[in-house]
Amino acid sequence: MQFLDDSLHPENQDKVVITVAPYGPEWMPADFPEDIPVTMDQQIQKAVDCYEAGATVLHLHVRELDGKGSKRLSKFNELIAGVRSAVPDMIIQVGGSISFAPEDDGQAAKWLSDDTRHMLADLDPAPDQVTVAINTTQMNIMELLYPAYLEGTSLAHPAFQAAYSEMTVPAGPAWVEEHLKRLQNSGIQPHFQLTGIHALETLDRLVRRGVYRGPLNLTWIGIGGGFDGPNPFNFFNFIHRAPDGCTLTAESLLKNVLPFNTMAMAMGLHPRCGIEDTIIDQHGKRMTSVQQIEQCVRVAHELGREIASGKEAREIYRIGSWYDSIDETLAANGMAPNRNVGVKNLPLRAA
Repeated sequence: MQFLDDSLHPENQDKVVITVAPYGPEWMPADFPEDIPVTMDQQIQKAVDCYEAGATVLHLHVRELDGKGSKRLSKFNELIAGVRSAVPDMIIQVGGSISFAPEDDGQAAKWLSDDTRHMLADLDPAPDQVTVAINTTQMNIMELLYPAYLEGTSLAHPAFQAAYSEMTVPAGPAWVEEHLKRLQNSGIQPHFQLTGIHALETLDRLVRRGVYRGPLNLTWIGIGGGFDGPNPFNFFNFIHRAPDGCTLTAESLLKNVLPFNTMAMAMGLHPRCGIEDTIIDQHGKRMTSVQQIEQCVRVAHELGREIASGKEAREIYRIGSWYDSIDETLAANGMAPNRNVGVKNLPLRAA
């Protein structure tokens, strides 16, 4: 991304698009009963509460009545329909893992099969987005979940810690290409969840080959354990390499969430919050998803940035936009064109 002398001035930045992840499949309801919805009505109401607080993107997972993360697509259809009816302008972003939570003590925390994840393209009603990982990667979420923060929660249990520490994200080349094909055929926008520069480079190559022809909405994930660590230099390097025409959201965990969201909003980028990322504030006290949204709103206002409405967020994300060619996709996302025969140095776009 390029930054001009006035790029940090709020009048030259998009309105803030706040993503909230309020369902937190790694936690059990007893870990935070005040803020973990279980019934379908509660889960729909949670989306409404988050929207009214200022979040315009809902990162969606679903729970069964026993409190465990649901792996049934019928439950996803039910929640999507309920949220669409209650807050029609909210961008519904289905978590591409479906639910990575283990079903029983000691069971591995595995993502579902490739075929099952492909079925997210067939959800009815269709979500606006499905998150897509690029490249198979270790996802040891326990690496930075310090024991003091886990006391009294289900994640303090050694069996769950072992399950989550060995988790991987399966996202090999054949799966990614097929998944992008199916999502595009269904008119569902992928939101790319990227673990570092290596994933960004692979995505760049996919765009240059025409595998994906749409807007680039990206999330940088700084959670360690196989992903980038929560080091500002990792984040700034990613920002430097990201295409000029993309949107970029910061995602981290626990006490790193607020600092990275603040940095992102200061630079004209976007924050993500919610109990999937942290259940504590900077003082170690429980903090609900709505409280985290309200905090993002306060920080944004201190920085002079306005909060996007649902309709404005859809425009910023270019929901519903698709491109007819590789060249159009590259231009729309602020990327240099592919090299033609005989062109030397960096190809430049024609005036």
